[in-house]
Amino acid sequence: MKFGIERLLDSPDLRKPLVGRRVALLAHPASVTADLVHSLDALAALDDIDLVAAFGPQHGLRGDKQDNMVESPDFTDPVHGIPVFSLYGEVRRPTDAMMDHFDVLLVDLQDLGCRIYTFITTLRYVLEEAAKKGKTVWVLDRPNPAGRPIEGLRLRPGWESFVGAGELPMRHGLTLGEMGRWFVDSLRLDVDYRVVTMEGWEPEKAPGYGWPLGERTWINPSPNAPNLWMARCYAGTVMLEGTTLSEGRGTTRPLELFGAPDLDARRLIAEMRRLASDWLRGCRLRVCWFEPTFHKHSGKLCEGVHIHVEDGAYVHDGFRPWRLQSLAFKAIRTLWPDYDLWRDFPYEYEYDRLAIDLINGSELLRQWVDDADAAPSDLDALTLPDERSWQEEREAVLLYR
Repeated sequence: MKFGIERLLDSPDLRKPLVGRRVALLAHPASVTADLVHSLDALAALDDIDLVAAFGPQHGLRGDKQDNMVESPDFTDPVHGIPVFSLYGEVRRPTDAMMDHFDVLLVDLQDLGCRIYTFITTLRYVLEEAAKKGKTVWVLDRPNPAGRPIEGLRLRPGWESFVGAGELPMRHGLTLGEMGRWFVDSLRLDVDYRVVTMEGWEPEKAPGYGWPLGERTWINPSPNAPNLWMARCYAGTVMLEGTTLSEGRGTTRPLELFGAPDLDARRLIAEMRRLASDWLRGCRLRVCWFEPTFHKHSGKLCEGVHIHVEDGAYVHDGFRPWRLQSLAFKAIRTLWPDYDLWRDFPYEYEYDRLAIDLINGSELLRQWVDDADAAPSDLDALTLPDERSWQEEREAVLLYR
């Protein structure tokens, strides 16, 4: 198959609208061709592209920044001599001065298919500023490695943040190019927007179900996104960032496992099965022990649960990571009612609202977990209408059928 960047590189006809215009690139470490050439280098090598600037999202163009609220500076690219502007530093929206550098912005970002992943918020901000300044934005499309499934509560009005770009469910099932179309439509943006689509993307095809497994190299789009298995789990395990539980940062399998020094993982899994065994479909859970080298519980032995989605037990349409992780929280609250679960700390430049609520786009998930009388069926009653409404709404922006 071909990603958007390859189609642009291979086709002078596709590039014709860029000739004679100043071009900038928004990219990160996973912005590479099939031959592992970074898109910045590949575009700079073209005689008909005037590449004048680059932008980096959270974690930076080089992907060197490890954690939330660790900012990247602006710098000059040492190879191409062009300015590289950070959209996760002093600003998160491109400034007028940054926008004045270019006529067309090419966006080549590998996304994970989850509302919380900040690259889609950066895309929204870029589109909004481009609409104000009369700039052109092209997305060079890449796969959604989590595929097409939809899951989770939709963000409620007023809960927009850098980890909540709009009224999306946690697992939205769109590519970045399709997401841009949704922003343009839902925000009624008057912007010159185009998607350079992929060729041959088959999101229902095993074994990758969204990612061309065995055909393309996986490169971390952010430091703690090391493989496809993490991408599959992420719509659930990202909620761990709003808790006192370790999400596995500081281990070799971040965001595939969770735990704490005081957790009884066997009892936890048994309680999860008792509460809603159907929510554990499509994966296997394994009791594990780990000692994070940094981040939460650093240097302490943690007992926890590893979510395995990399073998024959994985069922793509049956695996529901958001419900699975929500169920783990509910089981903890049921077994240990006074467990200090919710982490209260500044999260993505928000200081007055709990991280777990920002992550979920409302207080509804936390309230369900903390309500001793609320059952899994009650969360389904809240969530299923959101999932159905999104299924209908996203039809208008799909590019691959």
